[in-house]
Amino acid sequence: MDKRLGFVGIIVEDRQKNASKINSILSEFGGVILSRTGIPYKERACSVITLIVDATTDEIGALSGKLGNITGVTVKSALSRSKII
Repeated sequence: MDKRLGFVGIIVEDRQKNASKINSILSEFGGVILSRTGIPYKERACSVITLIVDATTDEIGALSGKLGNITGVTVKSALSRSKII
């Protein structure tokens, strides 16, 4: 299966409770993550994480699914339409 370039947006509520779970999952998928940016948004009591990934659709689905199963975590992803050379 071809890898495609894409991004994953993650909104984290209750960062203190969820940080270790999220970091564990992101470490598991470290091989497909090109970049990670995290911003705490104190005014809204949440954090926003953006990942740039180079992965197959199955890998992105697994990553998004594991993150999305954490209570208080919202995940959205998008991939390029075709393989970028």
